[in-house]
Amino acid sequence: MPTPSDAIRSKTESSSQGQSAVRPKWLILGGTEQAAALAARLVNQGEVEVVTSLAGRTSDPAPLAGAVRIGGFGGIDGLVRYLRENDIAQVIDATHPFATRISRNAVAACGETGISLQVLDRPEWRRQPGDDWREVASLEAAATALPAGAKIFLALGRQYLQAFAARTDCHFVVRMIDPPATPLPFARFDLLLGRASADAGAEAALFERHHITHLVCRNSGGEAGYGKVLAARELGLPVVMLGRTKF
Repeated sequence: MPTPSDAIRSKTESSSQGQSAVRPKWLILGGTEQAAALAARLVNQGEVEVVTSLAGRTSDPAPLAGAVRIGGFGGIDGLVRYLRENDIAQVIDATHPFATRISRNAVAACGETGISLQVLDRPEWRRQPGDDWREVASLEAAATALPAGAKIFLALGRQYLQAFAARTDCHFVVRMIDPPATPLPFARFDLLLGRASADAGAEAALFERHHITHLVCRNSGGEAGYGKVLAARELGLPVVMLGRTKF
């Protein structure tokens, strides 16, 4: 069975035939390691013009190959307008698995414009021997699953924190890439600035340094954020794992 990469490679090869003067323009909905790797590969091949769109949640994103645009499109209508005005020939949704709004908008906009949409789906993490997961389907369920007195490493995007604000009986350790624009909604917390590490040893050391008793995270898949899950396994920490929402 062909993989998404095979499909993209096939589309690139067929699109380039007879178009040496004007290259087709592809839009990558990015913000993930897969999107960055895809952009680099397509730019290196030189057969299409690549634009990667980022949501703009971080002030200093990592460098990307090709052109980059930052910020929202303005809903489905705005995305439709962008696709038409920029003569986009192909859209690749390589966003975070929990970025469901832009994924829904991409489906609708591509359906309206007739532009092909390719989705790069990142496989979920699977429970392994030694994992102590409490799998939940919502942020509210994740907050309820935490015991009183716990010290929790909250590995969630800043837009997901409010659901835990009522747990004044817990202490939260929150890691962010950029300082928050508004105060965090917790009675007791520590704020760490930095990126997630794929190094399980580094993550385990951080957990021990902050006396973490529980990890809360989303089942994002991928290697970049898996270090914290490996660290929790190594230390025997319970993990409240938020499952993906289908759309």
